Amino acid sequence: MSSEPFLIGQSMTGGYGKGPDILHDCTIAVNPGEIAVIVGPNGAGKSTAMKSVFGMLNLRQGHVHLDGEDITKLSPQDRVIKGMGFVPQVRNIFPSMSVEENLEMGAFIRKDDFKSTIEQIYHLFPILRDKRNQAAGELSGGQRQQVAVGRALMTQPKVLMLDEPTAGVSPIVMDELFDRIIEVARTGIPILMVEQNARQALEIADRGYVLVQGANAYSGTGKELLADPEVRKSFLGG
Repeated sequence: MSSEPFLIGQSMTGGYGKGPDILHDCTIAVNPGEIAVIVGPNGAGKSTAMKSVFGMLNLRQGHVHLDGEDITKLSPQDRVIKGMGFVPQVRNIFPSMSVEENLEMGAFIRKDDFKSTIEQIYHLFPILRDKRNQAAGELSGGQRQQVAVGRALMTQPKVLMLDEPTAGVSPIVMDELFDRIIEVARTGIPILMVEQNARQALEIADRGYVLVQGANAYSGTGKELLADPEVRKSFLGG
């Protein structure tokens, strides 16, 4: 039995296209039922680290393993088929389609009947059931994020990756979204997310990574990082 994490981007070094390296020997990992968060200052490479796990940039060094399989060479599309759900920060829904149509679009790789998955998503996000016939673009920011997460869950992913899920929403909506994310993790799905709201994200994190200039500066449990005076002083405002 290997002790390797369920999802790991190991010693990742690379950048976009032929551009300079943005990541430098960066390692990010998460296990089933865990929430792992990537935090750090602006321009630290947080989203880049997650995108590299999803196959969106060229790794010059390092590898990505999912459930024991080396997926380093796979395209993002092929990673979705292998079980990665990725929710980008922008353009993550079809605004003119209804909520339910958005969820159905999420099931594009499935050949089976996915009605029970839609039911599970409505159970997780009750507001979406109420608004299922409404155009997704008419929803509030927090509700649109629930549609985006629900759409990613339609593929029944083995791991869910969220790029700044609480960007631009109020503190109350942020708390609500975090509650929902915790519920998803409790179903056993590992969650990897990038967050600007570092303190709040670390409060719900089983595992936290503080990146600085594309490299691991600190890592530990959410509680350890919240209690670390260096992390607090440098990244959490004291």
